[in-house]
Amino acid sequence: MAEQPDVISIGDIVTDAFIKLLEDQAVTYENDQGKWLALPFGTKIPFDHAEVIEAVGNASNAAVAFARLGLNSAFVTNVGADSHGRDMIKALDKNHVDSRFVRINPGKKSNYHYVLWYKDERTILIRHEEYDYHWPHLRPAEIPKWVYFSSISEHAIEYHDQVADWLEENPAVKMAFQPGTFQMAAGTERLKRIYRRSEVLILNREEAAMVGGGNHDDVHDLINHLHELGPKIVVVTDGPNGAYASDGENRFQMPLYPDPAPPIDRTGAGDSFASTFVAALMKGNTIEGALQWAPINSMSVVQKVGAQAGLLTEKALEELLRNSPDGYKPTRMS
Repeated sequence: MAEQPDVISIGDIVTDAFIKLLEDQAVTYENDQGKWLALPFGTKIPFDHAEVIEAVGNASNAAVAFARLGLNSAFVTNVGADSHGRDMIKALDKNHVDSRFVRINPGKKSNYHYVLWYKDERTILIRHEEYDYHWPHLRPAEIPKWVYFSSISEHAIEYHDQVADWLEENPAVKMAFQPGTFQMAAGTERLKRIYRRSEVLILNREEAAMVGGGNHDDVHDLINHLHELGPKIVVVTDGPNGAYASDGENRFQMPLYPDPAPPIDRTGAGDSFASTFVAALMKGNTIEGALQWAPINSMSVVQKVGAQAGLLTEKALEELLRNSPDGYKPTRMS
């Protein structure tokens, strides 16, 4: 009999095909619409190499991070009835993620994305398949202590209502919410039950301003607006400035863990931070302790290609924490 999960991750799963661009074959530029990647048009462009990485995506990355940190991790997701779907299930099993809740959709393809990898950043070409999303019937022995909800297709909006209904029926289950692109686009009113039910809400600074409507330049205002949506703990990541966390009464700022070398690929840095923060809470850490764990896994992930190769075990993470530099600790925000 399978063990009762400590945590069930919820979201889409994908295979990423990384295409490493040669630095002299592309350029980046900025205009009033943002930063752009440009390639020569209508010609053949040499590239460095390609790597195919299976079973990734925000929620899948989190599920693997939880398993790597010693938690019983399961995953509710959808794949197509094709070889990519079968390979993703095998990859989950290899990473010790319980795949019993993975739904195979007859006649459907699995999600397959292309990642244009330029220097240490990536531009992802995405296409979400239209699955028939259904929350599984969980027996009492399958109900986890936590669920971790993240990026899912725009076609799954009503699925959020099913998850919210189930959470209301199981009030002891805690939820962490790391909204994906389509979830943020749906708006806080449409997903108000999810935001209100969240134990932990995790966003980057730009997302926090968009979701909560607070002042981008005022972290306290950003956090205040996000708390008004209902989550007990709010985490805002802020790139090179580190991260901020609040439980409604106490607020802390945390610096980055220093990189041992220039980042190779930033894919999954946010996922590793968010899932490691939640894993630390699950293991009994305080917010301060969780803030010390999370940046270490992010640092490790960007030293590898893809979102999962650099994910650490608890033993390796704790070793890096013991050897952390002076000043690597949370400070109270004034």
